[in-house]
Amino acid sequence: MRKHRLDPFSLIAGGLFTVIATLYLVASLNDFSVNGRVVIPLTLAVLGFAVLVAAVVAMARRGRRPAAAAPGAADAPTPPGPPSPPAPPAAPGAPTHDTDGWSHGSR
Repeated sequence: MRKHRLDPFSLIAGGLFTVIATLYLVASLNDFSVNGRVVIPLTLAVLGFAVLVAAVVAMARRGRRPAAAAPGAADAPTPPGPPSPPAPPAAPGAPTHDTDGWSHGSR
């Protein structure tokens, strides 16, 4: 089996599913009732937390990853050139692109 990265959302969702199934099983064996008004919101809250954890882990992985270098780029350093001219201003209402990669319309 090939080693893969940890997926925190799947791990938390699977653990939550196991805990809820065990809760219902134990409750049915001991003649208890499980209140869905507590279980459902708690489940959604835990899954929301798992989404946040997965997003933070994904951002951390993306931040640690080195940029892909072109083959042979490490062999010869690039000499410094003249500075590039500034970009022309965008037309009013035209979408702009920030450094985060998302397109933002005029605000």
